[in-house]
Amino acid sequence: MKRYLGILLLAVVAIAALPAWAQGNAADVTDMQALRTAVRADKKAYVASVLKLTDDEAKKFWPAYDAYQRTLDMTTREKSVTLEGVVAQDKPLSDLYAKQIAKDVIAADEVEVKARRTLYNRLVKAVPSKKALQYLQLEAKIRAVQAYDIAQAMPLVK
Repeated sequence: MKRYLGILLLAVVAIAALPAWAQGNAADVTDMQALRTAVRADKKAYVASVLKLTDDEAKKFWPAYDAYQRTLDMTTREKSVTLEGVVAQDKPLSDLYAKQIAKDVIAADEVEVKARRTLYNRLVKAVPSKKALQYLQLEAKIRAVQAYDIAQAMPLVK
């Protein structure tokens, strides 16, 4: 069980350690391994290389992006703490605790959805709709890779 906790913590640290220096050009966003590598190097630089924002668009885009990333960081931490509690259990969970864990994870997901809606409303005022959609697609792919990494490390509850 401690092995799973270590793997989960490693995945969380990898997600939290996204800001670093970018290397090379943007990877093909259909290649999920290349996407994972590019995002781990420097997510913001990768997004910039894909979107190719003008100076005017960038002035409006990056504050919305940064606010959204802060929300994602918060919800990721909340989920991590919740899931670490599950991994740390060496015995089966009670029904009451299982319900609370599910509620906590769903609440964090709902905060993310609300933040994504707010982000979209800000983006369509900041950049052309096509770029707003392109960023939402790119962020969805990034989140999918991160969710996969966590899911792969997380055992099913007992």
